[in-house]
Amino acid sequence: MGRSPRILIPGFPHHVVQRGHNRNAVFVETDDYEYYLANLIQWKDHFDVGVYAYCLMTNHVHLVLVPLARGDGISGLMRRLSARQGRRVNQLERRTGSLWSGRFKSSIIDSDRYLLACLRYVELNPVRAGVVSRPEEYRWTSYRQRVGLNSDIWLDCDPATRALGDTPAQRHQAYAHFVQDSVPDGESELIRDAVRRNQLTGDQQFVDEIEHRTGLRIKFRGPGRPSK
Repeated sequence: MGRSPRILIPGFPHHVVQRGHNRNAVFVETDDYEYYLANLIQWKDHFDVGVYAYCLMTNHVHLVLVPLARGDGISGLMRRLSARQGRRVNQLERRTGSLWSGRFKSSIIDSDRYLLACLRYVELNPVRAGVVSRPEEYRWTSYRQRVGLNSDIWLDCDPATRALGDTPAQRHQAYAHFVQDSVPDGESELIRDAVRRNQLTGDQQFVDEIEHRTGLRIKFRGPGRPSK
């Protein structure tokens, strides 16, 4: 059976996940995380891709990316990131072979209904995994930038966060409260399953819109449940 087509559309945010080969560690030392982020910052503009969120876990990465001009900008960026990280790890560990487990997974996000929930999902990964008890305790996510705890701000401004307030301080506070709220039943499973299957994170109306834009027939498991 052939691989399901990956749909990448400019102007829409995409939840992207890539895992280490056989779920082996990709990041071990602090330098490993810093090297990946440095490449993300360096190459995102080259490929014309905005970065809304990130989370680097030991053996996988979550990104929320928006291709600004061409959908395949995401593919170019991910190839560059994975290749450079793979070469670095192979040189340090004197090994050969792929660092990553195949191609990345992606899910187009309905910005109006699900983007804020996806940002929370990505930035709460370390909490769900039991690595930390609060998201601000984990260094390798975009959460600290989003709530104003980091002075080095390079994330691109997403429409969901922008709508939370008129000033940065208002947006920081509103998003922190949103993350502290209980996650609705089924929300995490919906987001996780959508990206695992390379399906859309949205409802049937969103599916219809994407089908109209692409001319493709898209399978849908809905209905989804947006965050409240």
